Amino acid sequence: MLVTTSQLYEVAYGRFAIGAYNINNIEQALGLFQGGIKAQAPLIIQLSKGARQYAGARMLEAIIRTAEVEYPDAIFAVHLDHGDEPTCNDAIDSGFYSSVMIDVSHEAFESNVAITKRVVNRAHMRGISVEAELGMLGGVEEDIRVEERNAFLTDPEEARAFVQRTGCDSLAVAIGTSHGAYKFKGRQGLRLDRLAEIHEHLPGFPLVMHGASSVPQVEIERINAAGGKLDPSARGVEESEFARAVPLGVAKVNIDTDGRLVWCRVHREFFRDHPDEFDFRKPGRAFIVAYADFIEEKSRALGCAGTLQEVRSRLASGA
Repeated sequence: MLVTTSQLYEVAYGRFAIGAYNINNIEQALGLFQGGIKAQAPLIIQLSKGARQYAGARMLEAIIRTAEVEYPDAIFAVHLDHGDEPTCNDAIDSGFYSSVMIDVSHEAFESNVAITKRVVNRAHMRGISVEAELGMLGGVEEDIRVEERNAFLTDPEEARAFVQRTGCDSLAVAIGTSHGAYKFKGRQGLRLDRLAEIHEHLPGFPLVMHGASSVPQVEIERINAAGGKLDPSARGVEESEFARAVPLGVAKVNIDTDGRLVWCRVHREFFRDHPDEFDFRKPGRAFIVAYADFIEEKSRALGCAGTLQEVRSRLASGA
């Protein structure tokens, strides 16, 4: 069942967060839907500008529409991740997406407000939810690269004014995370103190945590043991921090890097262990299973595992 992110947040807010996972191909789509069913958890499927360019926007839409038929018990939103205004407009006009993100956080505040408000007005006319961003995360996400020295945390007072002026449905906030595998150094972690301030200024409003992959050390080690050369110091968000973020308004958690690590690990290990193989379907099948297990594990960490029936009942009742 395709729903909007706003509908999911109404059930989740203050109780659990919903995982938002980027997909680029059919194997990820199959693993995602299978994992959601295993976990009995709602899902947010994210398509980035880069994914749309890689696989083709309409091809990805066709894969998801087919998966909806094959997995009728799934409840999910389809969300455009990190869209600029033209890409948001294309997604809105396609009639497929139930949610879009307009990311002009690199612009000055007033410009961010103006562009976001235009996208909100267009999306709301079609019943589509809009996520915006205020503050800047460091790191690399698709074709977005922000040096750490240029990253800055979301200002709580600006966040309240921004939401009031734009009418957006959720807000991605910068609280110390960064995109990619290299999020933290030393004992650095999430700025939950800043998140608490934002929550105080926006009570009841859904917040989004970007750059929230955990970058498990075991995945890094296994990839490197199979021929990879990833930095062993790579570290992400501790999964235990998800539970601390939920009461502070976080209803959506973006996870992309961890899924890429699973893909890399499965394929490197398969071809290391089977050097005579060239059939890409064999590691593809192994990845679907591994990715489904990964989705189930993340759903438990986010607290949304086992909530699917409740979400369905709430949606049916309109509560």
